[in-house]
Amino acid sequence: MAAAATSAVVIVAGCSSTGGNPDTGDNGGDNAGNAGTEQLTIAMVTHEVPGDSFWDLIRKGAEMAAKKDNVELKYSSDPEAPNQANLVQSAIDSKVDGIAVTLAKPDAMAPAVKAALAANIPVTAFNSGYDDWKAMGVQQYFGQDEKIAGRAAGERLAKEGKKHVLCVIQEQGQVALESRCAGVKEGFTGGSFEILNVNSKDMPSVESTMTAKLQQDPSIDAIMTLGAPIAQTAVKSKGNAGSNAEIATFDTNSALVDLIKSGEVKWAVDQQPYLQGYLAVDSLWLYLTNGNTIGGGQAVLTGPAFIDQSNIDKVAEYAKNGTR
Repeated sequence: MAAAATSAVVIVAGCSSTGGNPDTGDNGGDNAGNAGTEQLTIAMVTHEVPGDSFWDLIRKGAEMAAKKDNVELKYSSDPEAPNQANLVQSAIDSKVDGIAVTLAKPDAMAPAVKAALAANIPVTAFNSGYDDWKAMGVQQYFGQDEKIAGRAAGERLAKEGKKHVLCVIQEQGQVALESRCAGVKEGFTGGSFEILNVNSKDMPSVESTMTAKLQQDPSIDAIMTLGAPIAQTAVKSKGNAGSNAEIATFDTNSALVDLIKSGEVKWAVDQQPYLQGYLAVDSLWLYLTNGNTIGGGQAVLTGPAFIDQSNIDKVAEYAKNGTR
């Protein structure tokens, strides 16, 4: 990774369709990528939900790899699978050299991936689609096995003596999130388990829905959220309801670091999104310039790992840079 920390500057085109901010660095010239290879264009297409800071970490990793590799990175996103598939088709039509894509809803994305491969455009998958990437013909995958990660979280909740776990899914039908809660349920042997579906596109509604649930059932002693912004909102809901439930979550951001430090969030399951974004781009560059593939036909796992008060200070150093 040290090689990634260069003075090179990336040209980032195609700002996110959800309003994300493109890189504002110098646009090329003598400061273009220093990999010593011809400039390539790589499209990254995700299912980012507007306002979810998790994707800032993904994007920073992708941009750092692009800086190193003399890659023009075109980032776009849409939380609706048909629209995300259309963005992949647009990347194909613009004749990019490679595509990195998330597969949150594999069935909807499969035709677009097939079209990319038919156009001889290599595709890497990351973050979502662990169970489906290989069958779709994608050559590399970077992320975590969400079922295994969920099981580890459930086992930890059981060891902590929890008796009633509420698992909050912020996007119904998203396979990675569904797998996480399924894994939590498998690993949790301590008592009652239930799922609460909310809509992360409407955070005031998320807060009110969780508040109502906690008020209705004071026996809930653990709230398992699947994203840092939902965990932040759960802290508010817990306060609103006067609940004693402890909060744990998947994924982190800089605000969550402070909540773990203060004890308002007990721990987080980290899948290293910065690393996912970095590897998704860097692996395409390696393949296009040297025929390399990473993982030997197997998924490259970037998680899970636990972040809690025992190691939060070290993570906080990187969170200040917006990379953890």
